[in-house]
Amino acid sequence: MPKLVLCLLGLITLCGFKFNEVEYPLPDFSNNSPEWHARNHDSIPTENELNAILQLAQENKTAFDLSSTDYDQDGIVNQYDPSPYDWRETGYNPFAALAFLNWNHQWNYFAFKGDSLDKAVAALKKAGIAYIRMDFSWSDIEQTQGKWNFENYDRIVKILSDNNIRILGIFSYCAGWAAAPPDFLWCSAPVNNKHFTNYAVEVIKRYKNKVKYWELWNEPDSRTYWRPQDMLAGYTALLKDVYPAAKLIDPSCKILVGGMANGYKLEWLYKNEGKDYFDIVNFHVLISPLRPSPIKSAQSEIAQVKRIMNRFKDNKKRIWITELGCPGVPKGLPIQQWWNGPNPDEQQQADWVKQVYTNLTKEEQVDKIFWAFIRDTKGHFGSGVDYFGLIRWDFSEKPGFKTLEDIIKNWKPPK
Repeated sequence: MPKLVLCLLGLITLCGFKFNEVEYPLPDFSNNSPEWHARNHDSIPTENELNAILQLAQENKTAFDLSSTDYDQDGIVNQYDPSPYDWRETGYNPFAALAFLNWNHQWNYFAFKGDSLDKAVAALKKAGIAYIRMDFSWSDIEQTQGKWNFENYDRIVKILSDNNIRILGIFSYCAGWAAAPPDFLWCSAPVNNKHFTNYAVEVIKRYKNKVKYWELWNEPDSRTYWRPQDMLAGYTALLKDVYPAAKLIDPSCKILVGGMANGYKLEWLYKNEGKDYFDIVNFHVLISPLRPSPIKSAQSEIAQVKRIMNRFKDNKKRIWITELGCPGVPKGLPIQQWWNGPNPDEQQQADWVKQVYTNLTKEEQVDKIFWAFIRDTKGHFGSGVDYFGLIRWDFSEKPGFKTLEDIIKNWKPPK
């Protein structure tokens, strides 16, 4: 980190920050361990970020009780909460999940309609999951150009915020009217990047006081989710348009590169000069726990990504793994196998949960691991992938849910 930034951080910590004649000092982190600083340093707001955060607080008529041990009232005392003025973080906590909470359509069997959303959030809360990853779908929000509909997302953001569960929002995918003819595919690259950027800006404007992490697209290196494939040239161009626009609206937000289906393809992004247009590296690790040495395979993929980051002199950024999971299929159920071979049963899934969160949370630079997914889907994928959930379609808990709940309960963050 540049010396100037370090000096600014020091001044903010020692002297506090004056906003409308009120002084807002940051907690004193000087006695925290080197491990704490390694995990949390990037979440301590810079002067520019703190200014933006306090401006948002004023706009929302929020006052901080500076005598409190929990400034932002998120349930995490300041000692463990590196950014106590905003909704970016709850202290170093790697436990997260992919949750399709915006699914309220016929094509997904109205997965989170009505009280299903409340049940899902209750399950997340019970497990102790601190972060969820979900789409803010362009086709939902701007189904017709210039006409905005945030009703469903307002409801989701409110219930998650009320339960102190943070959100990684995904800007996804292409609205039909903005895609290339003749197919107008949801996975098409936008014909005009300005349309997508405008949508992202409108979403950030609405939720910038509650959502601080945004991911641009999902698996742009996969033909399933981005067409045409061009070694991330088109995707990088979109990233270069969205990133500065996002920072202009909310300087305190963080932008993740779209989760790569294959971590090694991150190299394409760097070769397209995208290095300065994202804050956090993000990729997926989907390995069958039934194969030999699955943890070593996962660690190998992480190491490969780190080597790419080092080669392009970008090794200071943090890493999030936003999809890692496997099926948990009831024994004796005849379901087509997933793309990685035979389907693990529910106990094998639970064993993999334990291996993942026991071993990979120790990896340097890796800050979060999102289990894919929190709840089973209903015939959506037509294979074992429909059973990735830690809870079943009827919201009953699988063994993997209890395993994760116990791990989180006994988790001790660095001090």
